[in-house]
Amino acid sequence: MAVSLYHLAVDAHDLPALARFWCQVLDWKVLFEDPEEIVIGADETAYPGMCFLPVPERKAVKNRMHIDLNPDDHAAEVERIIGLGARRVDVGQGEDVTFTVLADPEGNEFCVLRPKRSLID
Repeated sequence: MAVSLYHLAVDAHDLPALARFWCQVLDWKVLFEDPEEIVIGADETAYPGMCFLPVPERKAVKNRMHIDLNPDDHAAEVERIIGLGARRVDVGQGEDVTFTVLADPEGNEFCVLRPKRSLID
């Protein structure tokens, strides 16, 4: 393969706080940190990772791209992530969906799906 997904870049107002949140959500660790970027991942060789980059402004509109999480137990994971600082958000998903839309502490939307067995499940 000529290319693979390396990491997701996330603009952040408070890099350390957002990196800590996602480390807790994903059970990852900080791999690199300086004032201009924080990289997190499962380990240094496990792709993809996430890279948090500083921006002066706060998030203002809905994400054009978002993360989908695949839990073992949907309800338990939603409650755990809310306990870490996420909040439920309505992006027009309706009431009969099989996923829950949350926002991280800086307002970036992401979904907790029902458990999946494959990418097309």
